[in-house]
Amino acid sequence: VQLQASGGGLVQAGGSLRLSCAASGFPLDDYVIGWFRQAPGKEREGVSCVRRVGAKTYYADYAESVKGRFSVSRDNAKNTVYLQVNSLKPEDTAVYFCAAGDTCLSDGMDYWGKGTLVTVSS
Repeated sequence: VQLQASGGGLVQAGGSLRLSCAASGFPLDDYVIGWFRQAPGKEREGVSCVRRVGAKTYYADYAESVKGRFSVSRDNAKNTVYLQVNSLKPEDTAVYFCAAGDTCLSDGMDYWGKGTLVTVSS
């Protein structure tokens, strides 16, 4: 059972990245998927959470600080969830993690992947 986040990098303010969260050993579709981030010297915070609400319907929540700039998508065939991060700001600089669990709360997550670093230069 493994989760792996990737796609981070160095980008200028206003730029975009697509982060990937790939799972092996279990189907992501059966879980609530959360994206979290932790900036240097700060606590981890939730960025987005997506859950299945119907046979093929998903609902995503976003932190106020990223609404309108970040969006989640998924490719169930690849067992991967994506976080598209647009209009990046220096304050978005952080290590981004994906997690899978039963709720959107970090302590409700069963599986955590290693993070991917996003650095936004001004």
